[in-house]
Amino acid sequence: MAKSDKINFSTPSGFPEFLPSEKRLELYLLDTIRRVYESYGFTPIETPAVERLEVLQAKGNQGDNIIYGIDPILPPNRQAERDKSGETGSEARALKFDQTVPLAAYIARHLNELTFPFARYQMDVVFRGERAKDGRFRQFRQCDIDVVGRRELSLLYDAQMPAIITQIFEAVNIGDFLIRINNRKLLTGFFQSLEIAENQIKTCIGIIDNLEKIGETKVKQELEKEGISVEQTQKIIDFIKIDGSVNDVLNKLKHLSQNLPESKQFNLGVSELETVITGVRNLEVPEKRFCIDLSIARGLNYYTGTVYETTLIGHEALGSICSGGRYEELVGTFLGEKMPGVGISIGLTRLISRLLKAGILNTLPATPAQVVVVNMQDDLMPTYLKVSQQLRQVGINVITNFEKRQLGKQFQAADKQGIQFCVIIGADEAAAQKSSLKDLKSGEQVEVTLENLAAEIKRRLIQHSAT
Repeated sequence: MAKSDKINFSTPSGFPEFLPSEKRLELYLLDTIRRVYESYGFTPIETPAVERLEVLQAKGNQGDNIIYGIDPILPPNRQAERDKSGETGSEARALKFDQTVPLAAYIARHLNELTFPFARYQMDVVFRGERAKDGRFRQFRQCDIDVVGRRELSLLYDAQMPAIITQIFEAVNIGDFLIRINNRKLLTGFFQSLEIAENQIKTCIGIIDNLEKIGETKVKQELEKEGISVEQTQKIIDFIKIDGSVNDVLNKLKHLSQNLPESKQFNLGVSELETVITGVRNLEVPEKRFCIDLSIARGLNYYTGTVYETTLIGHEALGSICSGGRYEELVGTFLGEKMPGVGISIGLTRLISRLLKAGILNTLPATPAQVVVVNMQDDLMPTYLKVSQQLRQVGINVITNFEKRQLGKQFQAADKQGIQFCVIIGADEAAAQKSSLKDLKSGEQVEVTLENLAAEIKRRLIQHSAT
């Protein structure tokens, strides 16, 4: 092949590719998240990577997201089929950009087969035309849960979300984190009390949601650009800066509600928030894990009630590591009935990337193998295979070296993969039904009978995991 004909096989920008050590970390986190989700009764589903474009764009579902369309690429000898492909109008298809819109379509397709409230988890890959940069990907895995009801949905489902978030992040031991909770009815009701026009309220909420990114001065400027007066803008800033303990903020909100004109929506927000907080406490979420933050709005317009954002204490620049909220209309889009839901999402690919870079998480060893059975001589391979199988049968992960190499090189290869123990069986050991067990970390080497080998390795693995 001529130099000019070389194929560029580098990864397309924004499409991540994991090394084995990184992929094993992802699988560990997926398993941890799955266990917690299932402990609350969430059931798994998977929707197609491809949806009809009209589904993804229905009633403004697309928002500001850039969607990847699916356009068949025909080989040169089949170009005549292009006009027959039918990929237009209702047949146009695109890659899904999130899990929630496909969930709405899924429920519409399977309405009579599901039990409501329907609680599902989904850990699929989604696609967005993001500008690829550090921590931002065009293909990434989201770990979502949602509970969807028909006509009604208890606010206790909202209260469960912080309990689930807490359990997940405590299990993966990423340090201190804070779940910030708000209710969008509070913001909507407060803006109404300031006589801000209904058609401006969603825009204002979107501006408030950018407070941490752009700062207070820029927020004021953006609000004033929308025609909000200086006096109104200052009242908004003072409102979203209300802080203190959870009880302090609730008491301040209750006091404020008594003095607000047109406070029906605001009062409803206070009542819902208090119900959720009571539920969070009844679920025994530690007080240090959550707070009320009136600046949390979640920019997506379909959120209507409770909203959440989770940040790592001391690493706030990483942004939200888990977010979500309640919505009333989104899931019922395709059915024409009220189907309220509440959910959260962990953008796992982005989270792994940022936590690794910050040194908060470390990759796992490249292989799940715990033991290598080294090859001392080819004629002993039947023994090596038998011993390897015996170890696997009691739950020990084993690599059997089929190629005979210098013993030191076999040790180096095992150590490079993060494997701690090597089983050594030469002719004398095989005759005596014994082996040598070498600990590559400590350098210790002990003689063990083949009969006791599995028990000894298990004992040492347990001892190693405890240190």
